[in-house]
Amino acid sequence: MIATKPIHPRILIFSQRNIFGKALFRCPLYEFENIISQIDSVELLAPTADPCTFRNRTAKRLGYHAPIVLNPKIQSEKSKITYDVFFAVCGAPTDLLMVNAVRDLRHACKISVCLMDELWMTQMKGHRHFLNILKGFDVVMLYYSQTVAALGEEIGRRCVFLPPGVDTILFCPYPNPPHRTVDVCSIGRRSEITHRSLLKMVDEDGIFYFHDTLRGDQAIDSLEHRKFIANLGKRSRYFIVNPGLIDRPDIRGNQIEIGNRYFEAAACGSILLGELPKNGKFEALFDYQDALIHLPYNSSDIASVIHELDEKPERQAIIRCTNVVQALRRHDWAYRWEAILNTIGLEPMPDLRQRKERLRTMADAIEQSGEGVRIPDMPENGSEAVPRSAAV
Repeated sequence: MIATKPIHPRILIFSQRNIFGKALFRCPLYEFENIISQIDSVELLAPTADPCTFRNRTAKRLGYHAPIVLNPKIQSEKSKITYDVFFAVCGAPTDLLMVNAVRDLRHACKISVCLMDELWMTQMKGHRHFLNILKGFDVVMLYYSQTVAALGEEIGRRCVFLPPGVDTILFCPYPNPPHRTVDVCSIGRRSEITHRSLLKMVDEDGIFYFHDTLRGDQAIDSLEHRKFIANLGKRSRYFIVNPGLIDRPDIRGNQIEIGNRYFEAAACGSILLGELPKNGKFEALFDYQDALIHLPYNSSDIASVIHELDEKPERQAIIRCTNVVQALRRHDWAYRWEAILNTIGLEPMPDLRQRKERLRTMADAIEQSGEGVRIPDMPENGSEAVPRSAAV
């Protein structure tokens, strides 16, 4: 059953895009918020605040030590209507300070859901006072599967694993796939051993190896950054992927979690090279042949792996096509939002059904026709548009 369009927005999204700016790791979160705004009846609450003010810095500092967390000062207005769902998106536990500052809005909604991006089990004790804020939510969705049980026990609330996703329409290389002029793409954390091996391939084989050469964590524009990552991936033959904080066992402990890069690289039709996340979830999310070409972290054998694959163009074509099709059918943000709605027992809206139909049509056309396919035109639901309503 699909719900009809309500007169007033039924979802209130609390976004921190105007508080923490455009940190690179937050850009996919904003992308998710935008897609939800396109496929549901949404008001986006994006208040402003300066996290560097004395008040906000003090609230954050005391939050680590005090059982009662001080509220930071943020600019927002009281809602004049009642929503079905309050949906808060957090990149890190300390973001909950800002969520707590608008708790009156949360209480005015029938159901409250919080999505937490990065929360390692090793951090839970140090963040326990921030995590107490989650006790005010009905459901907590977590990107990190191995944190779910521990957090649920800690806060006494329903906690559910939600895999990261991607705007697969934006990242899809079809219907006019560009030439893959980038041989290997590596963004973010990397193994220096593998990196040196790739630099050697640059010198000896003349490959085009795209990698970070500057340190920085802020995007000039979050939408433009996502388009850049999509366009880069569409032009990359191989994409290096590794579990979250693979190089920081001091933070993650023994925890292995699936990062956004796996989903983005697959949606672009790149061939994934990297460490296999052995956490019981990856195998279910990417349960098809050659979804990942296993390359152990800190491996120096990447040249031989690439040379072997380059000798099998038909295998490469199958991998690329399958990655795109599987992403369209399983890893779009629409499916993640549908999973949240199913968790809280809320019916999906017509625009969600339309986006899923578009994704299905794209996937079927690519699978049936292969390279160079022409995808039938579908009614645009604004994959690149800004949210319909932004209360600042």
